[in-house]
Amino acid sequence: MLVPIHRAGWPFIALFFVVSAVLGFAAQPLFWIGLVATGWCVYFFRDPPRMTPLRPGLVVAPADGRVQWVGRARPPAELGLGEAELTRISVFLNVFDVHVNRIPIDGAVTRLEYHPGKFLNAALDKASEDNERQSVLIETGDGRRLGVVQIAGLIARRIVCDLKDGQEVRAGERFGLIRFGSRTDLFLPDGVAPLVAVGQRAVGGETVFADMTSTEGPREAREQ
Repeated sequence: MLVPIHRAGWPFIALFFVVSAVLGFAAQPLFWIGLVATGWCVYFFRDPPRMTPLRPGLVVAPADGRVQWVGRARPPAELGLGEAELTRISVFLNVFDVHVNRIPIDGAVTRLEYHPGKFLNAALDKASEDNERQSVLIETGDGRRLGVVQIAGLIARRIVCDLKDGQEVRAGERFGLIRFGSRTDLFLPDGVAPLVAVGQRAVGGETVFADMTSTEGPREAREQ
C-alpha cells in the first residue's frame, strides 16, 4: 500500500536524492547509502489517513508516539490558561513515528503563539518550558479551552503549524508537523480526566485521550 507523503517532505526527499546521485559519481557505494537515507526520508514524512471517532466531547491524540507523561503541570504562559496546574498529556515522537500533528477536538483556534527556545532532548520534562515551541489554544462550542503545544527536540529544528487565528477546526484534521523527533503536549480543561496511561502508544487522530462529557475518573493500565 502506498502511503501519502506530507507536502513539507518533498523538498527534503528531492534534496536527499540529488545528494545521493552526486555522491554516486564519486563512489558508487555512496549512492546506495544515500538511497537508503532517501528511503528513510520518505518514510519519515509519510502521512497515512486516519479514522477519527466522532462524538461531541471526545478528545483525540494530537500526535503519534508514546505517552510519556500524564499528570498535573502548569501550562505555558502564552496559552493564557492561567497559573493553576492542569492535566497534561505528553506524547514523545521518535524519528520513526508519523510526525503529522492533528487537531484533538472540534472548535476554533483562539490563540497562536510561537516561543523561541533551546533544543534539549524532548523526553526531558524541562523541555516543556525551555525548548522552542508553538502553542495553540482551541475553544470548543461550549466555551471550554484546550491547549496543544508542539515542542522541538534535540534533532527537531523546525516546527510547522498551518493554523490561523480564528480558524474553525475539526477533530482529526492535520495542522502541522515537527522535524525530526519531538514532543506534543495536550492540556485538558480542569475537571476532565485522562483516559490514557504512561507507556501507551498513541495514534494521532484516532486514540481517545479524554471524554469531556464523561464523569469517569483517570484510567490505570498495566503492561502485560
